[in-house]
Amino acid sequence: MQVQELIANGGAYLGLELGSTRIKAVLIDNDHQVVATGSYGWENRYEGGYWTYHLEDVWAGIQAAYTELAADVKKQYGVTLTKLAGMGFSAMMHGYLPFDKDGALLAPFRTWRNTTTGPAAEALSSRFHFNIPQRWSIAHLYQAMLNGEEHVGSIDFLTTLAGYVHWKLSGKRVLGVGDASGMFPIDSTTGDYDETMVQSFDALAAEGGYGWKLRNLLPQVLSAGEDAGCLTEEGAKLLDVSGNLQAGIPMCPPEGDAGTGMAATNAVAERTGNVSAGTSIFAMIVLEKALSKVYPEIDMVTTPDGKPVAMVHCNNCTNEINAWAKLFAQFQEAMGQTVDMNKLFTTMFESALQGDANGGGLVLYNYLSGEPITGLEEGRPLFVRGPESEFSFANLMRTQLYSALATLKLGMDILSGEQVAVDRLLGHGGFFKTPVVGQRMMAAAANAAVSVMETAGEGGPWGMAVLAAYAGRKSQGQTLDNYLDTCVFAGQKVTTVEPQAEDLAGFIAFMERYRANLSVERAAVEHYTI
Repeated sequence: MQVQELIANGGAYLGLELGSTRIKAVLIDNDHQVVATGSYGWENRYEGGYWTYHLEDVWAGIQAAYTELAADVKKQYGVTLTKLAGMGFSAMMHGYLPFDKDGALLAPFRTWRNTTTGPAAEALSSRFHFNIPQRWSIAHLYQAMLNGEEHVGSIDFLTTLAGYVHWKLSGKRVLGVGDASGMFPIDSTTGDYDETMVQSFDALAAEGGYGWKLRNLLPQVLSAGEDAGCLTEEGAKLLDVSGNLQAGIPMCPPEGDAGTGMAATNAVAERTGNVSAGTSIFAMIVLEKALSKVYPEIDMVTTPDGKPVAMVHCNNCTNEINAWAKLFAQFQEAMGQTVDMNKLFTTMFESALQGDANGGGLVLYNYLSGEPITGLEEGRPLFVRGPESEFSFANLMRTQLYSALATLKLGMDILSGEQVAVDRLLGHGGFFKTPVVGQRMMAAAANAAVSVMETAGEGGPWGMAVLAAYAGRKSQGQTLDNYLDTCVFAGQKVTTVEPQAEDLAGFIAFMERYRANLSVERAAVEHYTI
């Protein structure tokens, strides 16, 4: 069937993901190939001591991305998009979106980037004997309880950004298990919230005088492929401002960006892993056995179908590279030159390969925000060099790329110590867009081969569309990993880069310098103010 006919007959699948800096929608055909796209750029705000996005910006961005996608369909195929075979929505995991019984937001959206829940995260980790990171929804809720915030007693529904969008479009208070695992611990044997921990938290709530039960606040947990409702009439109008899109489209469980990253890289089976590197960076390794103990640096989450995953999450990755790219672009403009941002980024990344393997004695901390792995509640981007450092553009760029991976390396070392086996490590996200370069740097950091698939540039939105297709097209009893292997990635072109001895030695030397000078970054956080 031709793409034009497929779309006209409502046979395509839509995936839309709200990332940290971009909202992107993709439409795929029956071969899981992207046939149309739309996007919208946005940024978080720092207001009232919290990193946040306004909900009106959420809908303005979703509508703009969908409108651009529909226009792309019309331009390419001469078809007005009215029907779909299925759709799914994903977004940044974690955070805090509490609503009252009338659906009103009770507190501004507190995103994953916030590091304001230290006392709550520490107390819950101790109580549950399970690592509760600061960005998890339950940490935000308990911190609000500890703070005595008035709104807590009025909460009727607590969800993530993806769960919120799905709720408004379908009327269903549900969440994919992968995203749910960033709200509250999941029992992988049941695929649901850990009941013992739920009861333990309910006891805390009762002690605080709150009348609600936690399960009544949290979304219902669904596994990949399960029925998550349909697009309502109101939802169709909210998504498509033109009014062309019809209601009744099946919706798959909403997921977090970690889950869509796993789907997009075929990393949902045991002993597989992926690294998502963009505004933030995280590594996900699907475990074949439990870790020997609780580590504050390691999150225990799940795949979209509920398998246990060890996650190393860092708040900062490419933001400092982007900031320097903007500076270089301004310099080009000041010189009267036309700026090609794609060429600029490619040049920056490729230049790193010409730098000294150890970065020339330079050190850089890309901490725009706090970084729990290194114990920093706030960040100060910081570049330091000594009188004997080899200060060159190539060394600066090598250091930039190393620093984007450095904090992740600290967490990955813990998994190495646990003898966690990984047969396949795949990279996706903007860091891997320039061929080979990001893979070489990541291979040096992980001391493992790193692969990138030809679809890696599509990332989470494509992964979400694939999950929507799985919900609609899977055969009876077909598992997600089997569907990905046989229906999506069979014949997929993969490029693999092995770690090079020189890069390995250079990254080790850089990390020694990075660790030794963390006190400089801590001093900057403590003493530097505007």
